[in-house]
Amino acid sequence: MSNLIQHNSNKVIIAENLTKRFGHFTAVDNISFEVSRGEIFGFLGANGAGKTTAMRMLCGLSIPTAGKGMVAGYDIETQTELVKKSIGYMSQKFSLYDDLKVWENIELFGGIYGMKDKEIKVKTDELMKVLNFENERDKLVGSLPLGFKQKLAFSVSIFHTPQVVFLDEPTGGVDPITRRQFWELIYDATSRGITVFVTTHYMDEAEYCNRVSIMVDGKIEALDSPKELKKQFNASSMDEVFHQLARKSTRVDS
Repeated sequence: MSNLIQHNSNKVIIAENLTKRFGHFTAVDNISFEVSRGEIFGFLGANGAGKTTAMRMLCGLSIPTAGKGMVAGYDIETQTELVKKSIGYMSQKFSLYDDLKVWENIELFGGIYGMKDKEIKVKTDELMKVLNFENERDKLVGSLPLGFKQKLAFSVSIFHTPQVVFLDEPTGGVDPITRRQFWELIYDATSRGITVFVTTHYMDEAEYCNRVSIMVDGKIEALDSPKELKKQFNASSMDEVFHQLARKSTRVDS
């Protein structure tokens, strides 16, 4: 592994020429980037651009065809189990158990993350207060409104205080007010040093990120702060930037 990956401790995510092929199809094509500790990093791209495949490699769920990667200090190819223990993950599809109560879900995942019973209990009580969930504590998760579920899922994904949390379309389907509340939770997490790697289809959310990358046909076509990207593409919004780049896509099928 390169000296860059070995010695740059402030970089929680490093990708160097990361590539993933499926037969003759190159889903992720030689991408390189770094994400710093406590940063909110937006990872954007149209459907089929390769962002989900890239995220799976970074989470230790898929081995790269070529290139190198480091997440939380661990090699994504040779130390996949250590990567998984050092990250949080929240998928677009709600990932908790509908037939368990709120507190049971928290206790279950706390145990999976290797936390001690006493720590789980103390942090559960704290979390209920932060989310104003005292009245929902004993409710089945399946009975909660979608916005409540999403906030709970995010809170559980960082319950063990991981170095980085991967959020895959975390606010899909929720109303604008709940989305704003969700982002307040993200800001709070980064204030505690947790790095946030997020994909989203909502371009107004891209404005909340410290930096944004935009993938087109497996390659990163742009990467900078929202302010600089808008300046670079002479655009008034990230939505305009995204559509300028997405029009370059030549892929017919993802």
